[in-house]
Amino acid sequence: MNIRPTPYDHPDAVKLEDAVQAEYAVRYGDEGDATPLDAGMFVPPRGLYLLAYHPEGHPLATGGWRTQDANDQGYADGDAELKRMYVIPEARGLGLARRILAALEADARAAGRTRMVLETGTAQPEAIALYTSSGYVPCAKFGHYREYENSRCYAKSLV
Repeated sequence: MNIRPTPYDHPDAVKLEDAVQAEYAVRYGDEGDATPLDAGMFVPPRGLYLLAYHPEGHPLATGGWRTQDANDQGYADGDAELKRMYVIPEARGLGLARRILAALEADARAAGRTRMVLETGTAQPEAIALYTSSGYVPCAKFGHYREYENSRCYAKSLV
């Protein structure tokens, strides 16, 4: 598997964005994640977006981080926010999410970020298991879904 930086608006990234939104819609019974995102948020050194590719060239997984600092949505100075971690169903169980997560953490650390934060939901138990087994601990809620009952927020120190 080849993991490489890819713009958030690249056609392969858009394809996986559509797939993850469709999965969110099924799991949560809504229109998917409404958090405002744009390609500029994932441009180094203020973020990074990664895609994992099959040796034959089709995209299998994605994930990114974007810079956050203290604001009225509950972020803290030095935060890097994890976004759009997703593995297509056919590629689950291959360790791609863990590899992408480690690469994103290393990149955010190298960019001077001090804490990785993420928001997920109760309908994604496998995501919660990945994050908690990777050293993430529950933290105060932040972000677009901070007032939703089924929202769960986690953080991990990068220092």
